[in-house]
Amino acid sequence: LSHYLDVVEVNIAHQISLRSEAFFHAMTSQHELQDYLRKTSQAVKLLREKISKIDKVMCEGSLRVLRLSLTRNNCIKAYNKLKLMATVHQTQPTVQLLLSTSEFVGALDLIATTQEVLQQELQGIHSFRHLGSQLCELEKLIDKMMIAEFSTYARNDLNRPLEDDCQILEEERLVSLVFGLLKQRKLNFYEIYGDEMIITAKNIIKQCVVNTVSQIEEIDTEVVVKLADQMRMMNFPQWFDLLKNIFSKFTIFLKRIKATLNTIRSVVFLVLDKNQKTRDLEDTLQKNSAKDSTVDTEVAYLTHEGMFISDAFSEGDLPPVAADTTSQRNTSPNSEPCSSDSVSEPECTTDSSSSKEQTSSSVTPGGVEMMISDDMKLTDLELVRLANSIQELLYNASDICHDRSVKFLMARAKDGFLEKLNSNEFVALSRLMEDFILDTEQICGRKSMSLRGALQSQANRFVNRFHEERKTKLSLLLDNERWKQAEVPAEFQDLVDSVSDGRISLPEKKPAATEERKPAEFLIVEGQKYATVGTVLLLIRIILEYCQCVDNIPSITTDMLTRLSDLLKYFNSRSCQLVLGAGALQVVGLKTITTKNLALSSRCLQLIVHYIPIIRAHFEARLQPKQFSMLRHFDHITKDYHDHVAEISAKLVAIMDSLFDKLLSKYEVKAPVPSACFRNICKQMAKMHEAIYDLLPEEQTQMLFLRINASYKLHLKRQLAHLNVVNDGGPLNGLVTSDVAFYTGNLQALKGLNNLDLNMAEIWEQKR
Repeated sequence: LSHYLDVVEVNIAHQISLRSEAFFHAMTSQHELQDYLRKTSQAVKLLREKISKIDKVMCEGSLRVLRLSLTRNNCIKAYNKLKLMATVHQTQPTVQLLLSTSEFVGALDLIATTQEVLQQELQGIHSFRHLGSQLCELEKLIDKMMIAEFSTYARNDLNRPLEDDCQILEEERLVSLVFGLLKQRKLNFYEIYGDEMIITAKNIIKQCVVNTVSQIEEIDTEVVVKLADQMRMMNFPQWFDLLKNIFSKFTIFLKRIKATLNTIRSVVFLVLDKNQKTRDLEDTLQKNSAKDSTVDTEVAYLTHEGMFISDAFSEGDLPPVAADTTSQRNTSPNSEPCSSDSVSEPECTTDSSSSKEQTSSSVTPGGVEMMISDDMKLTDLELVRLANSIQELLYNASDICHDRSVKFLMARAKDGFLEKLNSNEFVALSRLMEDFILDTEQICGRKSMSLRGALQSQANRFVNRFHEERKTKLSLLLDNERWKQAEVPAEFQDLVDSVSDGRISLPEKKPAATEERKPAEFLIVEGQKYATVGTVLLLIRIILEYCQCVDNIPSITTDMLTRLSDLLKYFNSRSCQLVLGAGALQVVGLKTITTKNLALSSRCLQLIVHYIPIIRAHFEARLQPKQFSMLRHFDHITKDYHDHVAEISAKLVAIMDSLFDKLLSKYEVKAPVPSACFRNICKQMAKMHEAIYDLLPEEQTQMLFLRINASYKLHLKRQLAHLNVVNDGGPLNGLVTSDVAFYTGNLQALKGLNNLDLNMAEIWEQKR
């Protein structure tokens, strides 16, 4: 090691000796370097002084302005944040204030907005860590408050005095409540209203009964405690007025319900309409965003691949915005950066980013959807179902009123009260119920069947009693009928005249002055005289009562038709038993059934037959086309009546036939002329004519006597053949001819028979 040290020292010395000149030169030039450094230091100092002056004059103020601007912006942001915090801090007191004035929608909107602010703008702020859960609890409380408030509203709306005014109670409050309930998805709130309707309907009837009973002195409420029993003590006019009052109250009640439910439905449809518009806006925005996103995607891809945007797009292909952006980016590297640009760049980016955030939160499809979902979280299907349920509630209201009315009606009908009503009272009741049914249908737009069914069942009972009463009355009249021609009071003639004028109804009772008119001998119907019995006059009135009843109560048309058919058949069969069957001999005690009785019976039947087509047309106009088959009853009745009339005519001919058989069997051709037999026959013919001429029309009398004459000729021909008297011009022939001439002269001398073609040549056997 010491050897190597010596070697190194030797080499160093050698090197120094080699560069000794340069070393000594450097040592000598050091003074010059120090001079240069001093001069340089002075130049730098001078430059710094100049730069300091420039900095103070030109830069320091501008930079200070920029710093102050940044500080100011930061202070504004801090202030706004603090202001937002102060506002959020006031949320709970404000919500309480809104709730005190029942501004539920405002309170819910405020809570929703505050929750959104807490999650976005004020997220992570320690002092507000419990506010979100407190607001959720407050929202639940508002739900309960709204339901309670809606119940109170429904009670107040339905229980206010039922005067003739159908205005909505506090409409703004109702709309606010419904919006709030929809916002919170409380879609069954209408059920609360439905429950209140049932309670109120019961109370309306109860209150009406109480008010009416309190005004009737005859009902002692201390003795008769039950309300139903008190109501049953009313007479018909009192009970009818009570029912009318109940119906009028129910009508106003339904109109109010309709107005309220229509308001609720309009709110639902408003939300539905808003949803539709929002969807349309979303579709438009999605289309626009789709167009923008295609360009952005291409740009991002090209940049990622390392290509220049200016190279990727030709001038013509670039959209205007992209072209501007490209030009800016291309020019920016060549432009000299100034300090102001570099300082303001962060501020610009901050503002632009915040503006982008605001735009996206309010304009993008997601943002809009969130706003709508926060506002109203209901689908179109739910809203449509709710609207239908509210409409159904209106139908239920009509059903409730009808059901309560039926119960009220049945409570009064327990003791058979409604069945004991006379026809005028029942018609009044029926009309009142029909009017109420039509009113409710008009208000609610749908038929309720319960009250109509109750009316129909009562109508059926009424029809049964109505028919039984009149059938019993007719039976009693027939059993006491002596089959003598009755005088026709003026009121019956007026009745018949009114039918001839096309009015099938009972005329109103005329003043007493008209009763001074004397009764007529015949009933004049469309110019024809009808001799009738008292029973038939009353039967016509009864028939018109049936027709009028159908007008007053259309629902019983088919029942009335069958009952009236039954009544007409009964009259036909019973009158046949009494007259043709001679039942009147035992029932009334007639000595015999005379030809006058028979002719009168025939004419009465013809009078009823005259009215059957009129009755048929009356019912046909009131029947449904599918019920026209029932009109065949009238065809059968008409045939039965015609058959009965024919039987009576045959009976009259048979009476004379037996007389001819008896008298002509003893006839002998001998003097004197006319013979006693022919005198007797002519006498009987005159009696027959006298009995029927005033009762039957002339044509019928002529037809009847032609048939009697044919019978007479048959018997005479038989007797002449028996006596071998021929038409040979001999003495016997002359005697017979004289007798026949006497008969012919007597017969043609009778009133109305002078032109009768008797054709007496038929009595002789024709020569072969």
